[in-house]
Amino acid sequence: MEKSKLTKDALAQIDQFSRDRVGISTLERYTGSSACEFQPYILLTNFKMYVDIFSRQFKKPLRQGSVMRACHAEKEKISIVDYSVGSPTAALIVELLSFIKPQAVLMLGMCGGLREEYKVGDFFNPVAAIREEGTSNAYMPVQSPSLSSFVIQRFVCEELERRNLKYHTGVIHTTNVRFWEFNEAFKKNLAEERAQAIDMECATLFTVGFARYVPIGALMLISDLPLKRGGIKTASSAKTIFEKHTGSHIGIGISVVKNMQSREKEGLGYRF
Repeated sequence: MEKSKLTKDALAQIDQFSRDRVGISTLERYTGSSACEFQPYILLTNFKMYVDIFSRQFKKPLRQGSVMRACHAEKEKISIVDYSVGSPTAALIVELLSFIKPQAVLMLGMCGGLREEYKVGDFFNPVAAIREEGTSNAYMPVQSPSLSSFVIQRFVCEELERRNLKYHTGVIHTTNVRFWEFNEAFKKNLAEERAQAIDMECATLFTVGFARYVPIGALMLISDLPLKRGGIKTASSAKTIFEKHTGSHIGIGISVVKNMQSREKEGLGYRF
């Protein structure tokens, strides 16, 4: 299959018992969406609110699957999927998207900032991720680096600079450890490796994307400063972050995708 939106005719030609058809069927079941609804450009998120905003903006219906929520804007050639939280579901959604071969995928996520000068509301541009989450080991050898798509990250940077927004570029540490903020050995390791941000999905997304030929990048919002006293995210601070930053975060993501589309004929330069 070419990297384009699937048609009903194309789907009908796939053997229903093949790996491709089982994968597509699982994507449909988990997202409540027909494979034909998925657009060539995909936004990923962990948050219900992002899908709600996308649905309202483009006046498109929400799709609720057994595991995930989605919305599809055909005219804009963009779909958005809330795949929930964590490394295993991050691997799952990229694996499933690989069956429809999207042109580009952009994660709109949140992360903890690990530098003294970082502030909540700054953006983080992850060019690489440290694979401490475990899931990615099933897809690539442990010595393989986890890299986002340089081309997609370039579009991210261009849009942030066009809007004159503060952002930081560097390495994000992906972990499956919760409450690491109270683990001194874990924090010592973070200091030694000099990671600049921390999350639960990026390394998985980038590694599985590479393994399954899915071009993927990320635009991360710094939502807390977990190494600072009082910097750990709370219910009240999370509410403030969503109210203050969600609209701009998804708006930037949509603009990044539209900029990619406008220069599609130049080629995204992404080869595995």
